[in-house]
Amino acid sequence: MTDSWSTFGTDLHLDVRGPRLRQGLTDALREAARSGRLAPGARLPSSRSLAADLGIARNTVADAYAELVAEGWLTARQGSGTRVARRSAPRKAAAGSTARTRPARGRPAYNLLPGSPDLASFPRAEWLKAARRALDAAPHEAFGYGDARGRVELRTVLADYLARARGVHADPERIVICSGFVHGLMLMGKVLRQRRVREVAVESYGLDEHRDVLTEAGLRIPALPFDELGTNPEGLGEGGLRGVGAVLMTPAHQFPVGMPLHPDRRTAAVDWARRTGGLILEDDYDGEFRYDRRPVGALQGLDPERVVHMGTVSKSLAPGLRLAWMVLPQSLIDEVLAAKGGVEWTSSSLDQLTLAEFIASGAYDRHVRGMRLRYRRRRDHLVRQLAEHAPEIRVSGIAAGLHAVLELPPGTEQSAVRAAAWHGLAVEPMGRFRHADAPPRGDALVVGYATPPDSAWSGALDALCRSLA
Repeated sequence: MTDSWSTFGTDLHLDVRGPRLRQGLTDALREAARSGRLAPGARLPSSRSLAADLGIARNTVADAYAELVAEGWLTARQGSGTRVARRSAPRKAAAGSTARTRPARGRPAYNLLPGSPDLASFPRAEWLKAARRALDAAPHEAFGYGDARGRVELRTVLADYLARARGVHADPERIVICSGFVHGLMLMGKVLRQRRVREVAVESYGLDEHRDVLTEAGLRIPALPFDELGTNPEGLGEGGLRGVGAVLMTPAHQFPVGMPLHPDRRTAAVDWARRTGGLILEDDYDGEFRYDRRPVGALQGLDPERVVHMGTVSKSLAPGLRLAWMVLPQSLIDEVLAAKGGVEWTSSSLDQLTLAEFIASGAYDRHVRGMRLRYRRRRDHLVRQLAEHAPEIRVSGIAAGLHAVLELPPGTEQSAVRAAAWHGLAVEPMGRFRHADAPPRGDALVVGYATPPDSAWSGALDALCRSLA
């Protein structure tokens, strides 16, 4: 019976290898479930029992169980214990066959979608320390509704950090805290519409969620041209772009193609804004992560009165924190605050205070440096493996950021997506990010190499190479 612990007991053989005990236990349990030695639906011992049997700490077992639940190999329900997840049985290959069986349908085994950091690497212990210090020092009024700009402690720390790390010209009074980049973009869409702006130019490739926010605000979104140097703003004010009043751009690391805005084009964009009174909405979504190049400073540093700098911790820490900011031109502050309305819609004051303490203590810098090194190693591993197993695939857009572009032979984008799905991978085709009016620039996959936890990275990369070989 699969419900009986006596089915396994001390006779359950787990080949725990490697110097890291928790990782070895996690790998052993995963392999036992994958191979079928642990049957689907089988109830595992409690963390206390297994820890006693193996002679290890209970927390080590509990952490291994939690990781495998998150990956989908195990399930945990109140009153039912921890069990092996039920999965479709693989088809048996014919005798002597070396063909691989197709993974079960449903949720992909591996997530390589761009746009998310490794959530398993969130600095829980340091964040908790910062939260305790912030709570101890918080004034009573921090628990009220507060300033619609956001907590002054966070705005003050951010002004110093952004000046130092991103070259942003800011003071606390110009910073408005918002609940993620999309929230800030919604506010800017409302303000632009009230200013009688009718068109906001966007890049030929980008997130349709951002384009939707602007169109829902009543704005038209013509596409900027794109070539081998990236986004080209030099035609603003001419032809079909004559009526544009603002531009949404990712100048430090174009999403998803991956190149920085060319220096001449940075100058051209700012010159257009000065000449016409237009605005540039700068999406600085992953400016902290660069590997093979010098840091690219924020565009806002060229003209703080014509550029709205928009940043977030969604890539550096976690999107679930819902913490982002806008550094505004002086002329926009009152309009943005009015757009937020009488009832403040922003992140929790305690989270803001915690982030302020996290940055001020140096923990944020240490975390970013550590993750930069980890992501660079992953990127290098990805490039090496693809060079060995799929040498015809060119990898680009990898000097910075958390994703890579895998350039494919013409006409193979959709088949590559299907092959990836067959191998249990979630990936995005380049075409998914193309503006409806922009010409295609070639077939490619956009692969988020930061997304999987460490325990799943090797498996995800192996599956990717198999799908492209």
